[in-house]
Amino acid sequence: MTISTRLNEYLDKNNIAYKTVPHFHSTGSISTALASSIHPKNIAKAVLLVDHDGHKVMAVLPADKKICISTLNEKFNASYQLIKEKDIYNLFADCDEGAIPPVGGAFNMTVVCDDLLDTLDGVYIEAGDHQTLLQVDHEAFKSIMANAKHARFSEEMLH
Repeated sequence: MTISTRLNEYLDKNNIAYKTVPHFHSTGSISTALASSIHPKNIAKAVLLVDHDGHKVMAVLPADKKICISTLNEKFNASYQLIKEKDIYNLFADCDEGAIPPVGGAFNMTVVCDDLLDTLDGVYIEAGDHQTLLQVDHEAFKSIMANAKHARFSEEMLH
C-alpha cells in the first residue's frame, strides 16, 4: 500500500499538488522523521479525539510536539478525549494501522490544526502506510486546512 485511496481521491478532487517521499518502514511520527531525514517539526501528525456527544475530531500538530487536550478543551469549550485505538482502525480502513493521514477532509472529520503548522513553508503528511510521506507546500497545506479550526494546543515533548 502507498497512498490511502480516500486521501488520493481528496487530493485529486481538490487539485492539491504533492510529492511522494518514500522512506524505510517506521512506526511513529518521530521514527518517520528519522527514517526520512526530515525534521519532525515539518511533519504533521494526526491525533484522534471524541467529545462527550461522540463527535470525532482530528487534531493536527507537529510530530515533535504532544497534544495538550486540556488546552484544546479550554479553547473550544469542549470535553475531548482520545479515541480508543480499536475504534480508529474502523475509521481508516484503507490505511495501515497507525498510519493516519492528517487530512480530516478526506475522511469527513472535523479538524483542528495547531498554529505552528500554519507558518511552515512546506509540510509532510502521512500517506496511509508506514513508508511514504507526502510533501505539500504552504499554499497546498493551507488549502487542506481551510475548513479547520486553528489554535495553539501543542506543547513540548519531554524525552
